Amino acid sequence: MNDAIKNAVMNAPEDLNAMMRGDRSPAEEQVHRKQRLAAALRIFGKCGFDEGVAGHFTVRDPIEPETFWVNAMGRSFKQMRVSDLLRVSHDGQVLEGHGLLNAAAFVIHSNVHSARPDAVAAAHAHSLYGKTWSSLGRFIDPITQDACAFFEDHALFDDYTGVVVDMDEGQRLGNVLGDNKTLILQNHGHLTVGQSIEEACWWFVTFERSCQAQLLAEAAGTPKLIPDTMARHTKGQVGSSFAGWFSGQPMFDVIFKEQSDLVD
Repeated sequence: MNDAIKNAVMNAPEDLNAMMRGDRSPAEEQVHRKQRLAAALRIFGKCGFDEGVAGHFTVRDPIEPETFWVNAMGRSFKQMRVSDLLRVSHDGQVLEGHGLLNAAAFVIHSNVHSARPDAVAAAHAHSLYGKTWSSLGRFIDPITQDACAFFEDHALFDDYTGVVVDMDEGQRLGNVLGDNKTLILQNHGHLTVGQSIEEACWWFVTFERSCQAQLLAEAAGTPKLIPDTMARHTKGQVGSSFAGWFSGQPMFDVIFKEQSDLVD
């Protein structure tokens, strides 16, 4: 994957993973993650992914990684601040912060983080094109370069039973996700994970756009698919954790410039 990035960026640094990790103490990393989480939620608001009180984004705490930070329920994505985040244990206790804990957020994200110890962040919202595509009960096809990031790297949870508030269902959801970066929740929407907040955010945004692109393409005609071999090759170029993290950087740069009040 690093070779693919270095082929695309002519003056890429030698250690790309160090560039993504940064050089921060656990306490500094906690502040960093909380600020990036609030920014990611503002990005979701700017993209129009809010739907009432639905939607949640989590990040694993770097000091106590068995806990995670999540947005308080009922606070608009567009108004989210660092002070609106809650730190939650995997048994549902709010350890830090003030606000309401979304039961579905806890059930989904506690199971996702348990099933995927490599996942630092996870995102879910009721975005328009993601939930529209989810109603078809289908995987997306490799019809564009961007869609190739998800080739053989997304799963389908086809057991819709209403709002996810049952821990057994949350566990099944985590199991179906497997080692994929994205999970389509049939009749519900989609969920993404990443080794960074930026990665999870970018996969959510670009999967949403890939759903939109395929819906438009199929409304206009029959899309020509990228052959499997080339789709797999392209995924190696655009679908790595570093590629997701790096692709998300411009969105975060803009939101911090435009909405600096998110850090309080």
